[in-house]
Amino acid sequence: MNILLNGETRDVPDEINLDQLLEQLSLPSQRVAVELNKTVVRRADWTTTKVCDSDTIEVIHFVGGG
Repeated sequence: MNILLNGETRDVPDEINLDQLLEQLSLPSQRVAVELNKTVVRRADWTTTKVCDSDTIEVIHFVGGG
């Protein structure tokens, strides 16, 4: 199935959840926020939130500095 991830079309397996998607893309699960179809998804819900065809997902990385 195809999704839009951070503005780029990606082909991902069917029946994947957000936690698995981050793992498959080698994205760290720490210090990131995930927005699914313009709604922020709590980290506790990543394993139960299924990704569907044509979903729009934004992964935002938090960067510290000073």
